[in-house]
Parts: sequence; C-alpha cells; structure tokens
Amino acid sequence: MKRQFDPALPELMDRPQPVTPELERDLANLRSLNRWFGSHRIMRHFLRRWLRPNGKARILDVATASGDIPRLIVDHARGQNVSVHIDAIDQQESTIEIARRLSAAYPEIDFICADLFEWNPSELYDIVLCSLTLHHFSNNDAVRVLQKIRELSTTRILVADLRRARWVRFAVYFVTATIYRAAMTKTDARLSAARAFSFVELRELAKRAGWKNFGHQKFAVGRQAIWIELSSRA
Repeated sequence: MKRQFDPALPELMDRPQPVTPELERDLANLRSLNRWFGSHRIMRHFLRRWLRPNGKARILDVATASGDIPRLIVDHARGQNVSVHIDAIDQQESTIEIARRLSAAYPEIDFICADLFEWNPSELYDIVLCSLTLHHFSNNDAVRVLQKIRELSTTRILVADLRRARWVRFAVYFVTATIYRAAMTKTDARLSAARAFSFVELRELAKRAGWKNFGHQKFAVGRQAIWIELSSRA
C-alpha cells in the first residue's frame, strides 16, 4: 500500500482558520486519541528515561496543537521534582490560542506561533519532540524537518508518528465511523492514515536527514518512533 500524499490537499486543521467550535471539538478529539491510542504512552516511555528526579531540561515541542504533550511533560516533571521549561510552537495562531487557554496553570510552557523552518532560538534544547507531525509533510520536507530538529537539539530527539499499514487504515476508518465522528476529525484522521510513513520509509528518511546511531521501534496501536539519545552531539 503506497503512501498517498497530495500537497494541494492539506488536512483541515492545517488550514488557516479562526477559533471555532469545530476546531475546538477536533482538538479535543485529538487529545483523546493521543491519550487512548498510543501517543501519551510513547511520551511517558521516554520521559521516564530522559527526565531524572531533581534534574532540569529545556524542551521544544514541535507542532504542539492544543498543548497536551507539553502539559503531560510538566505533570510528569512536577511529580519527579524536575525543572522544565518548554517552548511549544505551532504555525496556527488559533490552535496556539486554544493551547494557551487550556494551559493557564502551566507557567513552565511558552506557546509561540512559529514555523519550524524559521525557528531560531537563542539557545539549543536538551530535548526536541515531534509527535504526529511528520506525516503532514512531503518526503523531501519531512527530511528537512528531521534535519532542522537535529540542529535544535543538544542530545535528545523523539519523533513519534503513525505507522502506515492496511490494518491501521481500517482501524482509523472504524473509530471515525463509530466514536470520533466529527467531520474535521474524521477527514483528518483518514488523511493521516493514508499519509503516514511505513516503518521502512521512516528509517530511510532519518538516514537521508543524516541521522546516525538512532533508535527506531514499533509501538502499540499502529505507532512508531525514531529517537536520538546522546551524551554529546554527534
């Protein structure tokens, strides 16, 4: 089953739009999908490895949407007495507005409307995260994303995404026909399943981006992740 990607047909949530009830419902559904279908599980797996009790970390979350991943990190960090500062960027002003509203109790997070390719912070990050984002890009632009986030990290990077497979596509169609039936969620989830990279494709993208000594693993519910964890830059 080949990847289906048409740059002229962006996902609905990627299109410029104001804050609407439809967008808020879609982002709420995305948070629910992240919680129950693997994204939060992957994040917790790596947070336990990378955030040591009484430590500190400067973190970037790419394409943060409504900010559920940064809030998950802060909740974990607070429980482990870890000091974190998170820059959470997204190119959609409306989603950043929603994320800020949902994160009023999380001063550790700065939400910024920004394009990743134009993001040039004053200092690098200990950890860079990119969850459920890479499939939004063409193959060549996905390589650019991987190169850019490698440049922004000193030691640790995590890219987690869907894994394209026939059964995953069927599963997405089922849950969007029975549970997550909002029009925006249904449209975008089905597009995402068709646009996801296969396990082999994601590995090849990382190699094209110049990644070395990286991990790559399948995770539950049709997910996969690639990551780098180094004691120093390489």
